[in-house]
Amino acid sequence: MNDKMKNLTVRTLSGIVFLLIVVGAALWAKVGFGILLGLVMVGSIVEFYQLCRAKGYAPLRGIGVGTAVAIFGLSLIVFMNYGAEVDAQMGRLALGILLFLLLIVPTAFVCELWHNSPTPIANVATTFAGVIYIALPLSLMLFIPLLIGNGEWKPWTALCYFAIIWVNDIFAYLVGVGVGRRRMCKRISPKKSWEGFFGGVVAAIGAGILCGHLLGENLLLWGGLAAVVAVTGVAGDFVESLFKRAAGVKDSGNIMPGHGGVLDRFDALIISAPYAFAYLLIVGNL
Repeated sequence: MNDKMKNLTVRTLSGIVFLLIVVGAALWAKVGFGILLGLVMVGSIVEFYQLCRAKGYAPLRGIGVGTAVAIFGLSLIVFMNYGAEVDAQMGRLALGILLFLLLIVPTAFVCELWHNSPTPIANVATTFAGVIYIALPLSLMLFIPLLIGNGEWKPWTALCYFAIIWVNDIFAYLVGVGVGRRRMCKRISPKKSWEGFFGGVVAAIGAGILCGHLLGENLLLWGGLAAVVAVTGVAGDFVESLFKRAAGVKDSGNIMPGHGGVLDRFDALIISAPYAFAYLLIVGNL
């Protein structure tokens, strides 16, 4: 077996394992979906800080990860109790997390006094850039299936969201390889073409409408959601490529053999989540 076939085999097996984990977590229960996004969040922000370090900055990883976990934890509490009264214990926990967030920002600046780094401003900036870039979108992602289902948790709704992203990615690649000529942004990602972009978006919209049909839900809502997710998902891919190019690395990590790091696999999800959340809030109020 030559190296190309070995790499294809590794990518295929790794992809199957990844798919089973995502499907299993979503079908398990709300808590499974929450744990999955929590692990994605921690893995992604750690890899983001590695990219920053490769560029020569020194983000405060402990503070950044702790802040991200606090924000996501608060969102998870609300997510798990969505539609029900949160008892006093949960309320006190949420208040404690909010107090932690109020104190952690100035603490990061104070910590730089003993960091002995030539880039203190960049260190603090990249620390909280990771939180804004990764923790906030994934916290919003918790609620997207609930917004689609009018407050009801449906695991297949969450899986359809992932499916739209994957369909967009697959068809953008196939169309780009087949007929791609006009490059979107050579400076960041020389292989991506406009033909591939539109091919992926059209396929994603088709997948979204199919999801709506299979779930017995509003086809127009799902078609619009798919369009938003596809377009912003491509932007997410470009954003991560920009960071990796600046850091001079090919992949954000190596946790997934043949696929790179966690951030490599979820870059589209991270950027698309806030736009999808806003879309559903706006459409839901029309």
